[in-house]
Amino acid sequence: MTTPAERYAAFRQKHADDGAALTSFRGLYDFELDDFQLDACRALEAGDGVLVAAPTGSGKTVVGEFAVHLALQQGMKCFYTTPIKALSNQKYNDLVKRYGTAKVGLLTGDNSVNGEAPIVVMTTEVLRNMLYAGSATLAGLGFAVMDEVHYLADRFRGAVWEEVIIHLPESVRLVALSATVSNAEEFGEWLGDVRGDTTVIVDEHRPVPLWQHMMIGNRVYDLFVNDDLTPRINPTLMRVTRDAERLMAGRGRGRGYGRPQRARPPDRVQVIEKLDSEGLLPAITFIFSRAGCQAAVQQCLYAGIRLTTDRERHEIRQLVDERTAHLPDEDLAVLGYLEWRECLERGLAAHHAGMLPAFKEVVEELFTRGLVKAVFATETLALGINMPARSVVIEKLDKWNGETHADLTPGEYTQLTGRAGRRGIDVEGHAVVLWQPGMDPLSVAGLAGTRTYPLRSSFQPSYNMAVNLVGQFGRERARTLLEESFAQFQADRAVVGLAKQLRKHEDALEGYQEAMTCHLGDFPEYAALRRRLSDREAELSKQRGAARGAAAVRSLEALQPGDVIRVPGGRRAGLAIVLDPGRNPRGQGPSPLVLTIGKQVKKLDPADFPVPVEPLEKLRIPKNFNGRSPKERANLVSTLLAKIGDRDLGKPPRVRDHAVEDDEINELRRRIRQHPCHGCDEREDHARWAERYYKLLRETEGLRRRVEGRSHVISRTFDRICSVLEQLGYLDGETVTDEGRRLGRLYTELDLLTAESLRQGLWEELDPAELAACVSALVFESRAADDARRPKIPAGRAQDALTAMLRLWGELEGIESDHKLSTLREPDLGFAWAAFRWTKGHTLDAVLMDGVNGNELAAGDFVRWIKQLMDLLGQLQNAAAPGSRIRQTAGKAVDAMRRGVVAYSSLT
Repeated sequence: MTTPAERYAAFRQKHADDGAALTSFRGLYDFELDDFQLDACRALEAGDGVLVAAPTGSGKTVVGEFAVHLALQQGMKCFYTTPIKALSNQKYNDLVKRYGTAKVGLLTGDNSVNGEAPIVVMTTEVLRNMLYAGSATLAGLGFAVMDEVHYLADRFRGAVWEEVIIHLPESVRLVALSATVSNAEEFGEWLGDVRGDTTVIVDEHRPVPLWQHMMIGNRVYDLFVNDDLTPRINPTLMRVTRDAERLMAGRGRGRGYGRPQRARPPDRVQVIEKLDSEGLLPAITFIFSRAGCQAAVQQCLYAGIRLTTDRERHEIRQLVDERTAHLPDEDLAVLGYLEWRECLERGLAAHHAGMLPAFKEVVEELFTRGLVKAVFATETLALGINMPARSVVIEKLDKWNGETHADLTPGEYTQLTGRAGRRGIDVEGHAVVLWQPGMDPLSVAGLAGTRTYPLRSSFQPSYNMAVNLVGQFGRERARTLLEESFAQFQADRAVVGLAKQLRKHEDALEGYQEAMTCHLGDFPEYAALRRRLSDREAELSKQRGAARGAAAVRSLEALQPGDVIRVPGGRRAGLAIVLDPGRNPRGQGPSPLVLTIGKQVKKLDPADFPVPVEPLEKLRIPKNFNGRSPKERANLVSTLLAKIGDRDLGKPPRVRDHAVEDDEINELRRRIRQHPCHGCDEREDHARWAERYYKLLRETEGLRRRVEGRSHVISRTFDRICSVLEQLGYLDGETVTDEGRRLGRLYTELDLLTAESLRQGLWEELDPAELAACVSALVFESRAADDARRPKIPAGRAQDALTAMLRLWGELEGIESDHKLSTLREPDLGFAWAAFRWTKGHTLDAVLMDGVNGNELAAGDFVRWIKQLMDLLGQLQNAAAPGSRIRQTAGKAVDAMRRGVVAYSSLT
């Protein structure tokens, strides 16, 4: 046992390397920082950038907060970027509590607060746009924190993270915070290449241990047991799941029996009651469906579940009323406010993207305060928002990904279960998977035990990116910058292995070439003649085989019921009687049904006849012949044998390939006989080496094509994009045209279509509501396949403009195809009617009821799409030509849409 003096000495030793900034920073926390946090902070204070990869809930944001502290101490700015607005709002509020409103700003698509402050929280896209615009706000920037940097793997938005990392000024120190990924060292190496000295800190230790369970019926079982400190799957759990499967299968075979209680998958009410009785609340139950989340809350409400005390209920009502006071009463009625509040007062809530942002934020605040005890959420809750729980429940191990039901990946499972265990509150966290028929504990253990989640770049150049880069750096420097992307870095790393294999093949080819050297002449030339002869003979043989096959098909098509034929070979070889010619109207070749001499009814196909078939005899088949009757089959075979008697039917026809005179073959044979190497005593030895040489040469050429396909892939795409831009007049060689500069202000997936619609004046004559309807087609994407029904759109000028946009998209798609590109998705008209009506001033109730393609629209989806639409309309205001009416019309549309639930932006 150590003395107080020894413990103090150890403490002094541990913090001997701490600088003044870190020493003062540690004083802001009432807990001791972990080693990984201290290591990262020391690296930052020493002048390095850092990459921190650590589990959810481990406290890696402390490192980002130290960058803020360091910037203020050094009189510099710090930008703190997040992937989603809700996370930006949350971080803004945290930093305001510590540093005050004067020192902290916020820039998102919805809010612009104190943008010139020394600390500014923003979405990653805002920083990207600043870099391309050369914003004066960048002056004095010393640190950039990129929270949730693993978002760069997102196929829709990931490119933004790489753009920021590549284009930040060299003087800016980068703090990249990532979930645990298996290739953090690879990512850190790339950061070192593009940003300079970068320290990689990887910590896989969870500060709160996580226990894995499965729930079967109303019992919770540990997934693993420890024998001699080695975890293995719980044998009791394996036995119970096998028994449950048998009970379920037995129930399926009979009628009138209830499902055994212990085999029934637990219902949602049971789960919450069990977690409550075991002291495992608060809990987040992940249900991969919005409707499922809402249904779960309803089920608990109707079951009478109440998880709160009177004091908590009073506190909840007070907070809910306060946070929603700004919303119009008529909108609250539409949103089911009273029932929602009733559920919250019981400690129950749903959380998904279809909810109104204000409602979601209330749920988040109440859950964080420990007032709401059970949240039913879609997986979007796992992406960044700080809502830790004691337990996480997963209903199913598969989810709908927009196209199909896909199994959860180990990375997704870890992201979800990472919410379990609140640091400083819980001694341990719990992940509970609900057993379903067919669910194997081994598959759950595989998800829980896998530690391989590589970070893969999704970076691709866009039209907007191209004009901005060429405008700032020129075309050649832009290509070089893109070659620095993580996508190209990973492609190059893959090429390293291929290139090594290619070099091995090339060395082996040299050895083979030497082994086939002949003292009489040029053996590669001789070998090439032999190969040409072999290839030509194979080609002619194939042609003859195809001709025989065609002849066999024609002969089968000519068969009639009662024809006696001979099957030449195979398991069905021998005589057979045709019962049905089996002519196929779909052109797949005939499949005659026959009765064999062995009294079996079989279906044949052209593959059974390598040569054409000819009828040997004709039998009359009884009118009501039944091929299923053994007696009738035997009688028909007896008739056949009696009719043939002892007649000699001759030998079965065989495949004969008669030599065909071919001038090319004759010429090749002549040249082979006359070649000097033909007389070599070691000719066949040389030939064997030549065969190996040519086989390896084919493999080597395939490898070379793969290497070339992966090398410079990003810059090749960039060159193709620039070619399209030159063809359309956005670039003129190294110069960005006026139209190109307008395109450079449009940050949207359909940037080129937006710019072309603007340039061709498709929207000039529209009023604000009509413009909103048309521009919505450029931001909206239907969630489900059933949204593919014909959408309702405004008539008149808006309809004409939308039709013109679709025609223009088709033309651009053709141009892209000519340049081997495919980047522009088809505009989606599904939201046009909702955007039109909202801009016209219709009520929220009316707009949501009309919905999208006949489906009622969720309030959260509606607000999200309207805000994205407003953002793009704001960009159009900025990008339109000086004399264009679009500037004024877009402004009016934005003003008309900013009302009611859309106008709300939370900074509380």
